Amino acid sequence: MTRLFIILAYAAISMSCLSGQNSTDSIQWPTEYHPSISQFFVHNEIEIKATPATVWGHLIDALKWPQWYKGAQKVTLSPPTDTLLQANAVFNWKTMGLKFQSTILQFDPYRLLAWESKKPSIRGYHVWWIVPTANGCRVITEELQNGWLTFFEKTFQGKKLERLHALWLQELKTKSEH
Repeated sequence: MTRLFIILAYAAISMSCLSGQNSTDSIQWPTEYHPSISQFFVHNEIEIKATPATVWGHLIDALKWPQWYKGAQKVTLSPPTDTLLQANAVFNWKTMGLKFQSTILQFDPYRLLAWESKKPSIRGYHVWWIVPTANGCRVITEELQNGWLTFFEKTFQGKKLERLHALWLQELKTKSEH
């Protein structure tokens, strides 16, 4: 029943918020993270009065995330000589009290950024999608998770990830609009 709800919710969100664009054409969901089979799905979006290039610049500058978003801590890039996220980049960070190593799997400048994070207890796929609008852009972020720890997160902290992503978007908006 929960999986059916996730599938229906994902379909409704995709249809309503993507302004006629088909998300399956833009987001290449890895098979193990497709919304139809993932254990946990979170969707957030916001309108930002800034260009996609401005928003993109803040998203790929991961080393500075901790300066403006409390949910990202101890961000490092590998190799350490890298200063910005790029295609296939690897970064280490702490979020929601857990340390992760994340790998960029989709990198389409000014439009799409996605990474996979893996631990034995939890695996996640996080997508940032930037859609140009007449007044700037709509930024959509979605995360899908699987793994035994996902059950506990969904059950006991189901709204925490959604709230943190909403905060991340709000801080991104504030940073991009000033």
